[in-house]
Parts: sequence; structure tokens; C-alpha cells
Amino acid sequence: MVCVACLLPLFLVPIVNLLPLFFDYIMGKVYALFGWEYRKPERAPPACPYKPAAKPESANKQVDEKSVTGEQVPVSKSVATGDSKQD
Repeated sequence: MVCVACLLPLFLVPIVNLLPLFFDYIMGKVYALFGWEYRKPERAPPACPYKPAAKPESANKQVDEKSVTGEQVPVSKSVATGDSKQD
């Protein structure tokens, strides 16, 4: 046996999906009573929940052996001539 509370989402999901259509229908009737024209607002299309795969960077770039193995390479800043340390 299945409890009624477990079956409730099966009936609520289609009703919730139809709410915007019911709203547009009712607002069209209300606007018609006043002699106005109801225009449905533009709705955003549903977005894909999965991000598309990242495009690989251009194949023309040279790849070092160190970056292929996963070893991190330290990046040093360029030093100006007046920035030298003096004890």
C-alpha cells in the first residue's frame, strides 16, 4: 500500500506546471471585462541544468612536459632594476 501523502506530488506537479496557463487565461478574461487587451508576457525558455562541456583551448599552444604531468610551475615576477635588496 502507498500512503496518500506519497502520491500527492504526482498530482501537484502537473497542476503547478499549468498555473501560468491558468493565470494567462483568467487575466485575459478580466482584461476583456474592462475592454482591454491582455498580452502574455514573454517567458524565458527553460535553461539546461547541465553546463556544456568546456571547449578545448587552441591546439596551437605548446604544452610543457611539466604541465602535462600535473606538476605546478612557479611564476616569477619581473624585477625592476631599482628593486634590488641591499643589506
